[in-house]
Amino acid sequence: MIVETVLETLKILLIVFVLMVIVEFFELKYRDKINKNITKKPLRQYTLSSLLGVTPGCFGAFFIVSSYTHGLVGFGALAAVMVATAGDEAFIMLAKIPGTALLIFFICLVLGVIAGFLADRIVKKTKLRISKPCKIRIHKKQDIQEKSFLRHFFKEHVYNHIIKEHMRRLFLWLFFTILLINFLMLRFNLESILPQNKLLLILIAALVGLIPVSGPHIIFVLLFAQGIIPFSVLLVSSIVQDGHGLLPLLSYSIKDAFYVKIFNVLFGLGIGLILLAVGI
Repeated sequence: MIVETVLETLKILLIVFVLMVIVEFFELKYRDKINKNITKKPLRQYTLSSLLGVTPGCFGAFFIVSSYTHGLVGFGALAAVMVATAGDEAFIMLAKIPGTALLIFFICLVLGVIAGFLADRIVKKTKLRISKPCKIRIHKKQDIQEKSFLRHFFKEHVYNHIIKEHMRRLFLWLFFTILLINFLMLRFNLESILPQNKLLLILIAALVGLIPVSGPHIIFVLLFAQGIIPFSVLLVSSIVQDGHGLLPLLSYSIKDAFYVKIFNVLFGLGIGLILLAVGI
């Protein structure tokens, strides 16, 4: 179990590291254009986040989390990608229930945009204090002028910032979270304890969605494919769960991760209850 956890952790860490380097590079080189075309246009943030979210796998969520920590997108974009993404379970859905999978992707795309608007509205109305963007402490324009761009970038941004400030903490968060979840999954059989009541199933789907990794949610895909659970339960599971997408955010801000997860759960439950009320 430990070896598998280390390998899974390193795989995610490598993906996140590459994405952080890409985001850091574009922020440094094209920040003014990004601010003009994306950061200052919330609708584009929500749409981009939702599109990346419905892309199978966790890549889109990782990218938006990296962009969020750099201040390129706001909390609404973060909520949008977490609502839209289904993590690695998206691949399972495409294999087992392709028609339903495409329908869920489309619904989650639309719901992601709506969730982005709603989340930013809540933050503004409640004056919720979210974390400030991560900035390099020593960063002067003359540094780039006096040194070569790439030398400055790799020294200050990649090594001093990403590697020294983020990678160790991110590795620890990933490793111990995945290790704990793998241990619990070996000890408990979720399928054997699921009830038949639709409302309870929706509540359980939302609670299981709190688990910040891909894997536990596959049970709902398989149960739906066998005709055991209704569409509403599968959709709630897809909305609430984020695959591994939340893990990098935990290493940056536990508070923001908590806020977006609570929003995600309440939003998913709201959609589930509406579908249940109309008999879906």
